[in-house]
Amino acid sequence: MKHSVWSSLPLTLAITLFAAAQGRPGRPTTGGTSTGRRTTPTFPSASGTQRSTFVTGRVALDDGTPVTDSVAIQTNCRGQLRTRGYSDSKGYFSIELSSNNSALAASSDASESMSTPMRGNVSRSATNEWQYCQLQANLPGYTSRQLELASRLQDMGPNDVGTITLHRMEQVEGFTISATSAAAPSKAKKDYEKGLDQAKKGKFEEAQHKFESAVAAYPNYAVAWVELGRVQNEQHAADAARASFEHAIAADSKFVTPYQELARLALAEKNWAQLDAITDKLLELNPISFPEIWFYNAAANYYLQRLPDCEKSARQGIHVDAQHHVPKLEYLLAAVLSDKHNYQEAAEHMRNFVRLLPPGAENDAAQKQAEKLEQLSAKAEPPKPSAP
Repeated sequence: MKHSVWSSLPLTLAITLFAAAQGRPGRPTTGGTSTGRRTTPTFPSASGTQRSTFVTGRVALDDGTPVTDSVAIQTNCRGQLRTRGYSDSKGYFSIELSSNNSALAASSDASESMSTPMRGNVSRSATNEWQYCQLQANLPGYTSRQLELASRLQDMGPNDVGTITLHRMEQVEGFTISATSAAAPSKAKKDYEKGLDQAKKGKFEEAQHKFESAVAAYPNYAVAWVELGRVQNEQHAADAARASFEHAIAADSKFVTPYQELARLALAEKNWAQLDAITDKLLELNPISFPEIWFYNAAANYYLQRLPDCEKSARQGIHVDAQHHVPKLEYLLAAVLSDKHNYQEAAEHMRNFVRLLPPGAENDAAQKQAEKLEQLSAKAEPPKPSAP
C-alpha cells in the first residue's frame, strides 16, 4: 500500500478472514432442544430478579416445503434482536426466555415484574415484561410472521405460541432449505437423522457411515450430501468434502449451503479465484441474506487486485448488513478508499469499524489507523469543482 497506515493490512485481513472461517455456522449444538413440543420443560425455581419463561411452537414454510434444517428463533424487543434457540429438523422448538431487561425497563409494572418469582405459571407481571416483544424465526431467503409474545403467554400450563410462518422473498432464488428433502425415502431419512445425532456427539466416522448410507439410498439427498461433506472436513478430508458439496449442488442447484461450505474450503486454502467464483454464484442466488459472503467476495477481489470489484462488494455487504454482524466490511472498504486517496470517506468507515469492535488490542490498532486516516484527510487537497 502507498501509506504506512495500511502497511499491516494484508496480515490483519488474513487473520480476520481465517477467524471468520473458524466460526463455520452449521447445525447448532447449543441454545435449543431438538424435541420441540414433545418435551415437557422443566421449570427451575426462581428467586429475586431471576425468572424464566418457557415456550414451545413450530416453524413452517408457507409453500409447504418441509423444514429440514435448524431455524433460529428470535425475540424482537423494540428493534433489538436476540436469538433464543433453534428449531429441530422438523420445525419444532422449545426455548427458554430469560428475563428481558429492556422490556422490563419499558414496562410500567417493572418493579412488580422484578419481584415476582416464576414457578411454571405465567403471571401478569411476566406478561407485562414481554408486552413490547415479538417472536420470529430467522431463515435466509424468507420473511417471518411475528407473534406478539404477551398475548401468547398463558396464565397456567405450557406456553404453546403456535406456528411461525415463513414466506419466500420474491427476489431470492437460493435458500438454506433444499426442495429435494421431501422426496427422500424413509430409510434415507432415518440414516440422515442418525448421522446428525452421531455428528452432534463428535462421532464423525460413525456419522459419515450414516450419511453415506443416506445418499446411497437417495442420491438427490442434498442436505445429506452437505452433512457428509461437513463430517469429512472435520476429519481433514478436504478433497472428499469438496466432492460431497459438489454432489449437493448437482442434486439441488438452488440450495445455498453447499456453496457456503465450498467458499470456506477455498478461503482456508487461500484460493482467491475459486472463492471469487463460488461467492459470485451464491450471491446471484441470494444477494440479501449473507453479508459475510459479500465480505468473502470483497476479500477475494482484494487479493486478486480487483479493487473496483472489491469496493463494490464491500459497499453492498454493508448495505445488507443491517445488524452489523460483519464489521470487517467497514475495514476492507476503508482500505480500498485509502488506496484511491479518498481519505475522508476511508476515515469514516474506519471509525465505523472501531465503533463496532469490542475493546481490546484490535480496537486500539484500528483506532490508530483511523487517526492516521483523519490526518491524511486533513492534509489532502479539497476536491476540484466540476466544470460547468
